Amino acid sequence: MTIQNNIVWHPHTIEQKDREARQAHKGCVLWFTGLSGSGKSTLANALEQALYQYSLDSAPIRTYLLDGDNLRHGLCADLGFSDIDRHENIRRVGEVAKLMVDAGLIVLTAFISPYQQDRQQIRDRFAQGRFIEIFVDTPLSLCEQRDPKGLYQKARRGEIKQFSGIDSPYEAPVNPELHLNGALPLPELTQQIFSFLQKNQFYSLS
Repeated sequence: MTIQNNIVWHPHTIEQKDREARQAHKGCVLWFTGLSGSGKSTLANALEQALYQYSLDSAPIRTYLLDGDNLRHGLCADLGFSDIDRHENIRRVGEVAKLMVDAGLIVLTAFISPYQQDRQQIRDRFAQGRFIEIFVDTPLSLCEQRDPKGLYQKARRGEIKQFSGIDSPYEAPVNPELHLNGALPLPELTQQIFSFLQKNQFYSLS
């Protein structure tokens, strides 16, 4: 008998629908994926600011931003960048995001998450319509030009191994809910996501 055989899911009286009834929106995860330097974190941060500002003028919108580098300082500090560790990194993030969505939050995640299989496994953990994949599609040349952390230069010199887009693959989403041109201005990209959320009634405009 394994440990899992002795674990039973404990139902709670207060459920997701009860939490959502007290706010202006449904819980969901906005999963930003793209190469390093594509603008994922910057865009996720700008969108959270926009949602926060909107909530000041309307009913409350509760959000939380999970960023790849930040989580590697704590929850995933024990992981490297091998394929196995990348899979585990995304699995952990997905489980944290699922808990937060159950709490009724709009969760924004900014991770390269280079493998289609990993992203699909996370999607499968969510109810239909609760996982919104946002592909920030920025040309590699532009990502290298931006290179805010100097990582591409190090990868090109061989100082960083298994770097997505250089010596490790990045598998672009097949059918994301949003496919954004990462070369466009930040306000335009933010508005595209904001409009998507409005159109799909993730939050009330009343």
